[in-house]
Amino acid sequence: MNQQNNLTRGANNVLTAREIRKSFIDFFLERGHTFVPSSPIVPHGDETLLFTNAGMNQFKDIFVGLTAPQWPRAANSQKCLRVSGKHNDLEEVGKDTYHHTFFEMLGNWSFGDYFKAEAIAWAWELLTKVWQINPDQLWASVFAGDEKDGLPKDEEAARLWTKVTPIPPERVLGFGKKDNFWEMGDTGPCGPCSEIHIDLGPDACNMKGVPGHTCGVNGDCARFIELWNLVFIQYNRQPSGNLVPLAAHGVDTGAGLERIVAVLQNKRSNYDTDLFMPIIERTSELCGHTYTARLGNKTDNAFRVIADHIRTLVFAITDGATPSNDGRGYVIRRILRRASRFGRELDLHEPFLHKLVPVVVDMLGEAFPEIAERAQHVTTVVEAEEASFGRTLDRGLDIFRGAADRAATTPDKTIPGDDAFQLYDTYGFPLDLTQLMAQERGLAVDTGRFAQLMDEQRQRARAAKKSDALLANLTDSELPTTDDQPKYEVDRCESTLLGWIDPDGFKKQGQVPAGVEVGLILDKTCFYAESGGQVGDCGVIQAAGRRPETGEEPTAYGLQPPASFVVENTTKIANCVVHRGKLAEGALGAGQAVTATVSKDRNAIKKNHTATHLLQWALQQVLGKSVTQQGSYVGPDYLRFDFTYPKAPTKDELARVEALVREKIASDLPVTWRVMAKDDAQKLGAMALFGEKYGEEVRVVAVGAGSENEIDRAFSREFCGGTHVDQLGSIGGFKIVKEESISAGVRRITAMTGAALMGYLEQAGEIVDRIAALLQIPAEKLADRVAQLLEDNKKLSRELKTASKATGPDTLAEARDLLDACEKAGDSSIIVGRLASTSIERAREAVDMLKKKAGSAAIVLGFEDDGKVVLLAGVTDDLVKKGLKAGDVIKEIAPIVGGGGGGRPQMAQAGGKDPAKLDEALAQARELIRQKLS
Repeated sequence: MNQQNNLTRGANNVLTAREIRKSFIDFFLERGHTFVPSSPIVPHGDETLLFTNAGMNQFKDIFVGLTAPQWPRAANSQKCLRVSGKHNDLEEVGKDTYHHTFFEMLGNWSFGDYFKAEAIAWAWELLTKVWQINPDQLWASVFAGDEKDGLPKDEEAARLWTKVTPIPPERVLGFGKKDNFWEMGDTGPCGPCSEIHIDLGPDACNMKGVPGHTCGVNGDCARFIELWNLVFIQYNRQPSGNLVPLAAHGVDTGAGLERIVAVLQNKRSNYDTDLFMPIIERTSELCGHTYTARLGNKTDNAFRVIADHIRTLVFAITDGATPSNDGRGYVIRRILRRASRFGRELDLHEPFLHKLVPVVVDMLGEAFPEIAERAQHVTTVVEAEEASFGRTLDRGLDIFRGAADRAATTPDKTIPGDDAFQLYDTYGFPLDLTQLMAQERGLAVDTGRFAQLMDEQRQRARAAKKSDALLANLTDSELPTTDDQPKYEVDRCESTLLGWIDPDGFKKQGQVPAGVEVGLILDKTCFYAESGGQVGDCGVIQAAGRRPETGEEPTAYGLQPPASFVVENTTKIANCVVHRGKLAEGALGAGQAVTATVSKDRNAIKKNHTATHLLQWALQQVLGKSVTQQGSYVGPDYLRFDFTYPKAPTKDELARVEALVREKIASDLPVTWRVMAKDDAQKLGAMALFGEKYGEEVRVVAVGAGSENEIDRAFSREFCGGTHVDQLGSIGGFKIVKEESISAGVRRITAMTGAALMGYLEQAGEIVDRIAALLQIPAEKLADRVAQLLEDNKKLSRELKTASKATGPDTLAEARDLLDACEKAGDSSIIVGRLASTSIERAREAVDMLKKKAGSAAIVLGFEDDGKVVLLAGVTDDLVKKGLKAGDVIKEIAPIVGGGGGGRPQMAQAGGKDPAKLDEALAQARELIRQKLS
């Protein structure tokens, strides 16, 4: 089929982004490629990456030889996020027309099939024949070599460009490693690349007048834009930095959809295309400002940043990233807060980002249906996070302005690291946001001091990202495939030791070292490798004794003792099961016959795992089908189930969930499983764990089906590779012991089953019996009696506090001590401090006394009262005339302690419900008064 003649164009003969994406995929499907859906933005099972940053990430194991490819050729549009590490475009977003955090990477791949000639020829054909880009505008670049790595120039690619396309030699340029050698990260597959650039003409240059600037490919201006990168995977970068040639060459290409769309829609900016304009138009409706598409304009820049960032937030949160203070979560929090701050440039002071989520879903939900399925969850998370930041954003901006004003008067024009850290620690301002705002005022930030103050958090973040030392050097190993099917059936199997993994890599010869952690590799195993939330099996791998010099079976003479290897955990790398633990006794060698026996913990794990399936089913019955699993933990002692839901379930709802699970357990229905094609499983309605990577065949666990041929009759069907009970009755009971929020829009249930539950209930029963005996009442009356005791205790506590206030600490003496130690601002005193618990009347007396003694003063006092906070502020008349008002101070600091209040300029009062934040509120009061008096 000639796609050029079958490409339907939209209105005005302009292709839409949807049509362009489809035409790319169709082009390569016609050339023998298989469509492989985009992998999630949050990589699963690859801790070397915070986010998926290129189309080839999901194929990494294929390129390094850990797994065999399912298809010789593949194509897709991959969701990508570049906001950290080697590939970081965050700071450029909004400033120019073509950098983004989230983008789609159109890609085609060859796994040991075609190579450079076909990749170059097809790219040229699609660009010039199908998409009808003027070939005279296109330039190509190739790798010019690198002496340090001993890499030669890619002469083959340079020659092919002029052989398989009509491009003239003068438009094929050589560049060094920075531009034309592609690496996914510090380690992994890599190789020389050939980029295709388009010349948009002299008018597109955004660096006119800059001394020394010359427009050209890789010339740092907007005239020449990279459209497509053809990477020729030939090497593997090891942790040592060495490059090792790969056994099979591959092709990994990436064409940025946003840039392609801009060219084909004849737009000067990616943001002017139908991938961004609906978001910009909706933002304009919300704020009342008009987007004019100018570069260097603060308002237009804000529109572009918001449009970019909301796409990132929708896709990242959909794929499992949740705003938090470390790792991936912190990156997402930074992006959301950055967008929220840019909203202030458009006079958007209330949460607004969540209102843009439906626009992104309408635009991209057809290509990526997962964002439509989880739109409610994303909206909940975005709104809650933005509201949380909004409560401190305006106050933080005030603090920033004060710090910036002070920095502007210093010779080095630098905001101190202490101020940047305060903005981060107290107000949640990421450092890059502070730097951005400082840059807008021509200031710098002391990042060295900030880094010093952040060292503890940075150490934690580095520790979280550190790779497993035992597996660090496995990227160039060809690990054997383990036959692990018996894990679903038996707890014991006979096998052969193929070798082991230690920090130096995979060993196939010699003796297993004793007393150190290694990972044994067997030809087949009954051990379950940690996956899908279920912990890896533990147990023992044993071998009989043998003659050391011959390896023969035991006899009465010259025997080595029987060997025993204790398995502490079981994991999986590609298709290889790794039994991690230590050799406890005897000797083991490659090729030896062994017996693998799983611990009895598996029985408890089976009960908990099947119970998670029942729990998910019950939650959907009670709370609705919008409940989806976010994660789980299945161990021998308890189960944990995380799910999306915008609010806390009521006690009634949780009781109904428990009752449904117990009813199913009592029914003693059978549990069965069947391996089937993924498409068939989806047609049956089997649920998959969102974001999990599945092959073409999946295992479906069915609860309530008598046999694998009756799966369609089951009330619960889920993709699952874990271990399960045969009959529900063997679970033996179910109880929710805790329900909590773990992040915006995500709840967590912890529950118990089986013997662990019996132990928990027995212990609880003993406690109830002891308390009933102490109070000398029947157990059934215990709750009412305890409630009465608590009420009596509160009453007595109030009476004691009243008495202690009458005879307790001398409030006026405390106030005098604060006056003696107070800070001065010229002739005025700044008196801020905490009092021991007292009455409001005594605190007011203290404020009046301090005003008289100080003459000129700003006073803020705070104290705890019955688990709550009382704040009082007083300002003398001379300072009121200068604009410092007690009511204003109180209104600023009361929200910190979760309260509110106000009053006159001379005296104001507030209450709050968070005593833990009292010191923070007082510190902010002191800072506010300092700024006013300076």
